[in-house]
Amino acid sequence: MEQANLTHYKALVARLPQLRQEISKVIIGQEEAISEVLIALLAGGHCLLEGVPGLAKTLMVKTMSDALAMRFKRIQFTPDLMPGDIVGTEILEDDHETGHKVFKFNKGPIFANVVLADEINRTPPKTQAAMLEAMQEYKVTYGGNDYPLPRPFLIIATQNPIEQAGTYPLPEAQLDRFLLYIKLGYPNEHEELNVLKSTTGTKRAELQTVLSDEDILSLQNLTRQVHISDELIEYINRLVRATRPQTSPSAFVKQWCEWGAGPRAGQALVLCAKARAVLNERFSVIPEDIQTLAFPILRHRIALNFRADAEGITTDRVIEELLKGVK
Repeated sequence: MEQANLTHYKALVARLPQLRQEISKVIIGQEEAISEVLIALLAGGHCLLEGVPGLAKTLMVKTMSDALAMRFKRIQFTPDLMPGDIVGTEILEDDHETGHKVFKFNKGPIFANVVLADEINRTPPKTQAAMLEAMQEYKVTYGGNDYPLPRPFLIIATQNPIEQAGTYPLPEAQLDRFLLYIKLGYPNEHEELNVLKSTTGTKRAELQTVLSDEDILSLQNLTRQVHISDELIEYINRLVRATRPQTSPSAFVKQWCEWGAGPRAGQALVLCAKARAVLNERFSVIPEDIQTLAFPILRHRIALNFRADAEGITTDRVIEELLKGVK
């Protein structure tokens, strides 16, 4: 890497702690979830946030976008939302030059840098699937024409636990498109006390813009250049392959899993481990990066069998067993 580029990258990485500091002005606690959202941003992927109502999922995404000079759009998913409400639709207009009527594509809210898909599992699968092409290919196809999405492009979807009334499970193909599946828990007693004190008065936190869209693209480029040893890539490969009950050396996986993660999980683990290294101001991956991120990367890519559901076995429990057994 040239010295000028190295100096540029180091200056950008040094601003990442400031970005976290700006977010923490509004979001109290949830530090692990904030780190994982930033990892998805650096890795260039999308993430799914799950938690019960009232845990500031939406506020977290809005706060992050406020600290970044990027275009932000929010889509509230409801049972009657249509695909055209997300990607856009054609409208009939007068062509003043020819006097004829022509169709013009009117871009939907998905044409933004950061898109908040709020309560994504409150809309039926047909509408959820409208985002598949955008998430994978970074474009929208309508009427035979391709419309590229702005870069960087990040979808952050929120959902309530599937057991709640009025929710639809996401299709497996769409779940796999999410780089990270992040679960939010309740704040601890001290954090919740601070929430009560800081959100019930008249004072509002003022956020500063820390990074621009060009800065994020540079950091995404840097992320792909972070060093990871062949030994760690081989470890990731063994870990992902061990999730598949047909070939897994783990008796626990064979007993409780229906199917395991595909190669996309290994790609995600390598890329996110690099992003975590950048976020922690390192330029090489360490085993802790992989072990920490195994949970949000693998938990939505492993399917449990019926007996596991009956016994209360979770995918996080499967990942714990794999991290103990796979060396």
